[in-house]
Amino acid sequence: MKNKRDMIRILKAAETGEIIVDAAGKKNGRGAYICKSAECFEKAYKSHGIERSLKCSIHQQVYETLREEIAKLGEK
Repeated sequence: MKNKRDMIRILKAAETGEIIVDAAGKKNGRGAYICKSAECFEKAYKSHGIERSLKCSIHQQVYETLREEIAKLGEK
């Protein structure tokens, strides 16, 4: 278990249903948390953990965008 501040929130926006990275952790919608490492993201991607947590299927292009955003956040 990690502190929420040490993790990244991936969100299914309540209004649009769009899957986004919620860096601030304040937006409304169903969220899933993963650690900031690319390794954690790849594990969640392969096991479909994000899809199970958000209760929806995620298009491959959305995963690519999430991968890029997480890489940027992990560098900080």
